[in-house]
Amino acid sequence: MQNRMKTHLLTEEQIYELLLRAKVCRIATQSPEGYPYVVPMHFVYFNEKIYTHGLPKGLKLEYIAQNSKVGFEVDEMIGFMYEGADVACDVNTEYNSVIALGNAVVITDPKYKREVLNEIVHKYTPSFSGQELPDNMVVNTAIVEISILECTGKYYK
Repeated sequence: MQNRMKTHLLTEEQIYELLLRAKVCRIATQSPEGYPYVVPMHFVYFNEKIYTHGLPKGLKLEYIAQNSKVGFEVDEMIGFMYEGADVACDVNTEYNSVIALGNAVVITDPKYKREVLNEIVHKYTPSFSGQELPDNMVVNTAIVEISILECTGKYYK
């Protein structure tokens, strides 16, 4: 375990709260050549899983089809900490972050896709919550579900 993780762990509740309020996550997949491929995404934490949405084609989906193991990260930079700093190298950063490993699958069930998309709408555009999503939008949107295997959160302040 990293040294800072021993003393700066977020609690499960703090992890949950960060997953609810964070607006952008990063999903890491692996190319067939073994290179990491990281994509920033909108996401929602729902039913104890992570869900992202996007176009139904692309490298991220190709890589998930070949290898379902993914990494997930969210963070928030709260600000710089200048107290006691005499040089730039002494300035620290106040932050919270969550890193998770999991398995990703593409959801194909239209009813569940609609449910997840409604959660995404509620998070990002709450003024549209409760409106019926057009069938063609549901069908033509890829939903990636990440089942979390390991999850840690850390902070510094």
